[in-house]
Amino acid sequence: MDMVQVQCNQGGSATAKAHSKRTGNSFSRKCAALVKEQRARIYILRRCATMLLCWYIQGDD
Repeated sequence: MDMVQVQCNQGGSATAKAHSKRTGNSFSRKCAALVKEQRARIYILRRCATMLLCWYIQGDD
């Protein structure tokens, strides 16, 4: 009976570690997705600013 309880307790801690590992992995994936989205937004803003600046410079000629 004691052996069964020990095995269950060890399995529970392994499950908790696996869950925390998955949570950490999920967190890093969310962070990576947010970084990717922000980089895309900055890229679009940079392209728009460049286009507007080119139009402004061409209008002065």
